[in-house]
Amino acid sequence: MRGRDTAYGILGLGMLYAVAEVVPRLGLVSRDFLPPASEILRTLGHEMAGRELWTALGETMRAWAIGLGIAFVLAVAVGMLIEAIPGARAATVSTIEFLRPIPSVALIPLATLLYGADLGSSLLLVVYAAFWQVLIQVLYGIADVDPVARETARSYRLGRWSTFRRLVWPTALPYVMTGLRLAAAVAFILAVTAELVIGGPGLGREIQLAQSGGAVATVYALITVAGCVGVVVNLAVRALERRVLAWHPSVRGESSR
Repeated sequence: MRGRDTAYGILGLGMLYAVAEVVPRLGLVSRDFLPPASEILRTLGHEMAGRELWTALGETMRAWAIGLGIAFVLAVAVGMLIEAIPGARAATVSTIEFLRPIPSVALIPLATLLYGADLGSSLLLVVYAAFWQVLIQVLYGIADVDPVARETARSYRLGRWSTFRRLVWPTALPYVMTGLRLAAAVAFILAVTAELVIGGPGLGREIQLAQSGGAVATVYALITVAGCVGVVVNLAVRALERRVLAWHPSVRGESSR
């Protein structure tokens, strides 16, 4: 099954390459807007041979990793604190539902005012976007704890820490990992977006500079890099998720296919 899925994935990429190669050569789309895929790949190879691309990518990944780490720790801590305080869930639900839909890009003026074109601007956007992805999943996981199991733990007089460690956390962990997977993708998108709009150092700024200079093939090459990095990030987090949840029935069932 996995081998067939991989073959289909490679076939899909091959078809995309063929379309991107043929369409501009036939004049269906101007080369000023879409160079042939072979030209994009040549430009990509040239960019990868230089130091600037790797430096910019390193800056983007630094903002991504720091922002995702801060958001994850804060979201798990806040979620568990809400669970631990009686009535906190009901008291915070309206605030969460108000703040969560606010687009992170709406904070760009505030980020620019506070930090300028610096790492802090990217971190503000990344943390804000990723925080809600994890927090909502943590709250869902806590709400999914079986009430009968809670009553059983209470009847056995398990302490708060024992109940958390033996019941709440194992139940919430699959949700937490789902939140991490979603947050990782969102954090990378916001890191590139912040650099693209604000002009902070990173892959987004390189895309913006290439676009301003009319280097269309370079723009597509850098976008290709961003897409490949996004795929790698998703695969890495999925691998971590399978490792952490190796005991969970869903992961065991997936690995047995």
